[in-house]
Amino acid sequence: MGVGKSTVGELVAERLGCACRDTDGDIVAEQGRTIADIFVDDGEPAFRAIEKQAVHRALAGYDGVLALGGGAVLDADTRALLAGQPVVYLSMDVEEAVKRTGLNTARPLLAVNPRRQWRELMDARRHLYTEVATAVVATDGRTPEEVAQAVLDALELKEA
Repeated sequence: MGVGKSTVGELVAERLGCACRDTDGDIVAEQGRTIADIFVDDGEPAFRAIEKQAVHRALAGYDGVLALGGGAVLDADTRALLAGQPVVYLSMDVEEAVKRTGLNTARPLLAVNPRRQWRELMDARRHLYTEVATAVVATDGRTPEEVAQAVLDALELKEA
């Protein structure tokens, strides 16, 4: 959440000479409303079901850089589909998250006591991120361009 998945994904795709797709963007386009609105109107379980479908469609029919929402790995079927794929976990600590996002209420899972909730989310998810990751790239104190280069280096990919 706020780690720069979309920005870094675009940069990596550009350097590889391919397209980038963001499943959060797919969801917003398909649903015609923001993710925050889906959470508020329908609840997290409904959003997770929509997210699972979007991610599975993208993984089945897309050949490029794919940025997944931070909660996509909560689903065991999604984790199974990611097995054997080049997956990068972009990591950051809570202080970096505060700098980047302010941990504001536009993030539905962080509406109350954002620092504590961010830590709790990361404690619950970190092992899932590392389970599916081919590589882990720290984003703290790095520009998006530096992170994109670190992703290419970690996956041993050459620019197009």
